[in-house]
Amino acid sequence: MQYKVHPSAVLIAALLHIPSASGFAPASLLRNPSFASPIVLHAEDGESPSQADAEASRLRARAEELREEIRKAEAELGDSRGREYTAPPPDPSTAVAEPKGMSLKKKRVLVVGANGRVGSMVCRHLLRTNPETEVVAAVHYVGERTSRGYGRLSYEVGAEDGRGTIGSAWSSEDRNASFEYVDEMADYNLQNLRVVDVELLDPVQCMTITEDVDSVVWCATDFDGNRPRAIASLNAAFLFRAVADPTKGRVEIEGLRNILGGLKQGKQNRNDLERGPNDPISFVLISAEKEAFGDFETPFGSFIAIKREGEEMIRKEFPSLSHCILQMSKFDDNFSEEGLEILRDNGESEEDQKFRRRINRRDAARAVSEALTDETLVDQTVELWTQKVGR
Repeated sequence: MQYKVHPSAVLIAALLHIPSASGFAPASLLRNPSFASPIVLHAEDGESPSQADAEASRLRARAEELREEIRKAEAELGDSRGREYTAPPPDPSTAVAEPKGMSLKKKRVLVVGANGRVGSMVCRHLLRTNPETEVVAAVHYVGERTSRGYGRLSYEVGAEDGRGTIGSAWSSEDRNASFEYVDEMADYNLQNLRVVDVELLDPVQCMTITEDVDSVVWCATDFDGNRPRAIASLNAAFLFRAVADPTKGRVEIEGLRNILGGLKQGKQNRNDLERGPNDPISFVLISAEKEAFGDFETPFGSFIAIKREGEEMIRKEFPSLSHCILQMSKFDDNFSEEGLEILRDNGESEEDQKFRRRINRRDAARAVSEALTDETLVDQTVELWTQKVGR
């Protein structure tokens, strides 16, 4: 018994060498005599050989027609075998919107003095209003038993709002401590907070913590109001630093210079000194308005003179860093409401009225955070307040 080959199978066999991954098969294949060799069909029982020959002739003729079509296509293609491809337009629903103007998106902001009253509030505001911004909180840690530890920062950013348990000391099975974030803490964005210890009078430490940051917010100070903190708090660590180096042991000058130098060096290493259209201001300094506390003679010099010396250093010694100097009016959290409009002054108002200005620290922190992306504040010095008291 001979098997009958179905006509479609013969056609498929004839076309096996036609398509290829790159378009069409080479012409040499089509001209291969073996490819055009006769196809012999054996008649099945009850079918005459003439019928099988006729079917084979028809299929060979059809194969020759296809080969001719391929030759014409190859002639049109010439030596170029590539296929033109046009990418489809992007899906608007999946496109990521690029920031318009200055932005903190995907940026790293270093807050120096993050364990202070204003610095901790700046960290809080940055975290809760910029969910795609990493905040590096630099703290001067001088001991667990002082208010200069992490306690104020921890409280302000909401790290203590979770649920925790500590097993009793007398039970060996329940002495494990646990802590978990609750749902209400989702918008705290604490996953974006990193805390680092730093001695601002150490240039190496300052260079290390500024190595990869985009912006710095300076909230550090050696003063409580207008009194040196070493004297105001009788803190042993600050007293030692003041006595050991009375002329250079000033955070407002030496520490500021160390941080500015580290920031500039880090940006130079990354070839990032030139600010782009979306980049935030590189350095924001919290300073004091002249009438906020009045002048005061300190072991380091005049309070106002020290503040102005630091401001002038930014302008003259580090002109390549974009900056903003915010001279705050007197902080008042007890009698100044929170959430008031931030008012600005370029320093031209009457001096005898400035002593009446007040600002809540939370509003000051908000102003500092917003200043990072305010184009009108680039390389500017402004006085800030929210309300006036008395007459």
